[in-house]
Amino acid sequence: MNNTLRSDTMKKLLLTGVIAIPFLGNAQDIHFSQFNETPVILNPALSCTAYDTRIIANYKNQWASVATPYQTFGISIEKALKHLKLKKAYVGSSFSIYKDQAGDAALGTLAANLGFNVVVKVSDYGKLSAGLGGGFNYKTIDPTKLKWESQYDGYKYNATTPSGEALPNSTIMQADFVAGVDYHYAKSERYISSQDGTKFDVGISGFHFNAPKYSFAGTGDKQFAKVIVHANFDIGIKSAGVALVPSLVYMRQGPAQEIDAGFMFKYIIQDQSVYTGIKKASAISLGAYYRVGDAIIPTLLFQYDKFALGMSYDLNISQLTATSKLKGGMEFSLRFNTSPGYGKSLGGSFNRPTYKKG
Repeated sequence: MNNTLRSDTMKKLLLTGVIAIPFLGNAQDIHFSQFNETPVILNPALSCTAYDTRIIANYKNQWASVATPYQTFGISIEKALKHLKLKKAYVGSSFSIYKDQAGDAALGTLAANLGFNVVVKVSDYGKLSAGLGGGFNYKTIDPTKLKWESQYDGYKYNATTPSGEALPNSTIMQADFVAGVDYHYAKSERYISSQDGTKFDVGISGFHFNAPKYSFAGTGDKQFAKVIVHANFDIGIKSAGVALVPSLVYMRQGPAQEIDAGFMFKYIIQDQSVYTGIKKASAISLGAYYRVGDAIIPTLLFQYDKFALGMSYDLNISQLTATSKLKGGMEFSLRFNTSPGYGKSLGGSFNRPTYKKG
């Protein structure tokens, strides 16, 4: 729970300084501050556009300063299906599973999704991808841990006071579907550094278009559909050994919206030795993102060869600041990817990098 899509929910959660679970409301989705390191849950069409194989693990711990910490973690796997190659296209696949534990009433979410996308070469350096995904959301709460306004006597909370409320169901199972399109462009000299190259992704995706039911109380409430528009750029500065990495994400879900914008400055520590394989590429990126009306997020990303480690921290600046004391949550990501494939082994000459001898 780390976004302004959930800000209305968080206001409901804050009841005389104690976290409760507004199980009658419409739920928002799991996602992370490091949205560029969660491509599969941002847009299924992002799978296998930049790499033939990519595995990312994510972890976030949030709101420890307010009440029981909210913990979210998961993993996504992308793999190009090389046996399904076409003349100027190939098929990508993805699988993701995420788990979220939130608040004193132990609101839990287990979400799993399987996706497929078709990537088509549309220019020397550009690819257009369209993806579909389907899976399930399994949600749980512990009704016995819910705290109600009627259990406050004006001075303090008394658990022995009857709430007068009917206890809700403890589980919900939902089928869920997602679709998206993405345009991927990559023109670069190097594996990490890009030097004078340019890479970017621009896309749009839709979630919950089947309007799955969401109500622990059995009221028939449905989850709002969500639309995401995203853009991420990696612009190399010639002969400077640096790259500029701006990103933007806009999300709309029912009456709520979220805007995340930020900028990373990437410094190339060492370029890759292509022929000898002795030297491994490495880079460090430093910057910050702003989640409008909610948080400032300093972010650090270290890349070495085919691995990347990301760290960020949400500095809460919302209306909860009086309680949170600016403390939001620590987040980590760990990524492994193959060298950029660009469809090289899948048919066609997809954006093959031109390496210099190192």
